[in-house]
Amino acid sequence: MLPHGALPDHASGRAPVWEDGAVDLQVKGLCKAFDPGTPVLSDIGFSIPKGQAVALIGSNGAGKSTLLRCCMHLIEPEQGTVYLFGQPLQAQTAKSLRALRSKVGFVFQKHNLVPRLSALTNVLHGALPRAPVCRAWFQGTAPKALREEAMHCLERVGLADHARKRADHLSGGQSQRVAVARALMQRPRFLVADEPAASLDPVSGDEVMGVFAQLVEQDGLTLLFTSHDLTHALRYAHRVIALHRGRVALDSLTQQTDAVALRALYENHHDRA
Repeated sequence: MLPHGALPDHASGRAPVWEDGAVDLQVKGLCKAFDPGTPVLSDIGFSIPKGQAVALIGSNGAGKSTLLRCCMHLIEPEQGTVYLFGQPLQAQTAKSLRALRSKVGFVFQKHNLVPRLSALTNVLHGALPRAPVCRAWFQGTAPKALREEAMHCLERVGLADHARKRADHLSGGQSQRVAVARALMQRPRFLVADEPAASLDPVSGDEVMGVFAQLVEQDGLTLLFTSHDLTHALRYAHRVIALHRGRVALDSLTQQTDAVALRALYENHHDRA
């Protein structure tokens, strides 16, 4: 059964335990501007330890998606340094950057599944970095070990029974869970999700976020997700980072966050954005 509740550490009131000294992502003094004199991000800094789930929240235009892309070096910041698994991304060659990114599973609001292919084949595509041979990309020709691994990934998101169904015959929530399974096929240490539930109905959105919570709790994966839904941020993250006009307005463990005050801050910033 898919989990629908919060991370267990939250429900029990126990503080989550993270591995001492292991920091998966560190951002120092990050600044980004697309137009001169109009900064999108200003002096951003934070660290995410291994196994922590972090929600990046803010109103539209706050810079959430831009920050996410800068953190993975999908776009380059004008200033600042980003360390992924202890390695400075700006200092990497194209090959070493690909190797670091291969440890990160990406899930976006637009899941980008191939519509005419099966759910299983779409999941197999997550193995491309380590299985570049074309026959490994399709369920009929992929090696047995890869097919079994892809099926296991679908089982993790509750969709093993839909493995042979075409992607364009899946619901929105099912499609997004296939995208999560595809990310798991990369064998990631870190999951990055940009508004993964934004286009879904409330029930499907909770199912998708519940899958993420399960992976963090059971596999010890690190999670960074953006959201405009404060309920998701407070329910499915250990920690909340709030952006306003390109700056960090709040950085707090959810256990120590006053939900009423956070909503007031968010709504006030949203009104003034």
